[in-house]
Amino acid sequence: MSTKPRADAERNRARVIDAARALFAERGDDVQMPEIARAAGVGVGTVYRHFPDRQALVEAAAEHRFAEIEQYARAHCFGEDSGLERYFRHVGEVLASDRGLTAAIDSARGRPGSEPRGSARERLEIVVAEIIAHDQAAGRLRSDCTVADVYLLVGALSSVIRKGGDWVRFLDLLRDQLST
Repeated sequence: MSTKPRADAERNRARVIDAARALFAERGDDVQMPEIARAAGVGVGTVYRHFPDRQALVEAAAEHRFAEIEQYARAHCFGEDSGLERYFRHVGEVLASDRGLTAAIDSARGRPGSEPRGSARERLEIVVAEIIAHDQAAGRLRSDCTVADVYLLVGALSSVIRKGGDWVRFLDLLRDQLST
């Protein structure tokens, strides 16, 4: 007997996550499981079969967002220009356009700062370390920049966006400080 989920179950799970992300983006933390089920075109029992509670669904949506950021980083942050700058800009665009999901993550976790956890964090740390090494080897990034610094700076970027500040200006200032 296989433990691999059926294809239709995987499709339903993906539909639920997509619907949740869209609703969170539109309305922030003010979204309930039955609404997500309706938007996904599944029964509420299907939602609860995949996600035992709302927090589990929010975490899955967060994991999905972090996986997309990782994919972007791998595909677009190793060129001739600063990969780290490109990474920060992409993260800023994601956070600015998806404030509702950020609010839902913050609410589910009981604090601001929607940084990744678990395997999503490990995968992002690997790619960020690769970007840092690439930029340092090319002479585009100060030699003392670390993955921990990047997480700290993404947290600051998130705070600027949450408070409605000029995050693009923040990144311009940040670039000037990180460049060699």
